Parts: sequence; C-alpha cells; structure tokens
Amino acid sequence: MQYLCHLRFFIISMAVASTCAAAEPAHENPPVNNFPTQARVEYVNQCISANGGKLAALYQCSCAIDRIANNLTYDDYVEVTTFIKNANLPGEGGGMFRDSERGRKLVKNYRELESDALHSCGINPRVGA
Repeated sequence: MQYLCHLRFFIISMAVASTCAAAEPAHENPPVNNFPTQARVEYVNQCISANGGKLAALYQCSCAIDRIANNLTYDDYVEVTTFIKNANLPGEGGGMFRDSERGRKLVKNYRELESDALHSCGINPRVGA
C-alpha cells in the first residue's frame, strides 16, 4: 500500500514538473551583444550620478545601456569608451586619443547612439556630457 502512495506521488510530481517545464517562456529576442554585468553596472552608476542620483534614473540608465548593447559589440564599446576616458589626459598620452581620426569618428557615432538611447529611455541627455 505504501508503495502505491509513493508511486502516485511520483507520477503527480512528474506531471507537475513536465507542465512547469513546458510553461517556461522561450526567449524571443535574446540580446544581440551581451555586455558583461560589470560593464553594465559601471555605465548605470555613472549615468545615475550624471542624472541627479534619483531612483528613476536607475531604470532609465539600465534601459539606455540595453539599447547601446543592442547596437554595439562589447569590443567596440570598450574601444570607444577608452577613447572617451583617455582623451582628457594631458600631453602626448592623451594626444593619441584626442588626435586619432578613428577615435573622433567612433566617439561621434557613440555620442549619437548614447543620446538617442538616453532620450528614448526618458532622459534628456546633456550636451557635451
């Protein structure tokens, strides 16, 4: 008798498990260019800081980095942010980032992409930010 109770429990458990597995939603549109979590967190933290540090900015900045990640590969993102961060270095060190034609083009395209992403996520981007 105890065997039948365990068997019945096993059958019901398997039916529930298979129903739950079938009910899991399929990912329709996986991220095109998945950025590492660290890169996303760094962007969101900087964005929140630049936009008043309010909780609403958390969601808006997260939205913006998702849009940026859908349009840039992570390698391109790293390259352009390297140009942006190092362009302010004094002397020759910064000159190779400031004076690079490729760097200027990448930064210009990135600024447009970022501005569009921020705007579409509800943040009015500041000029020159």
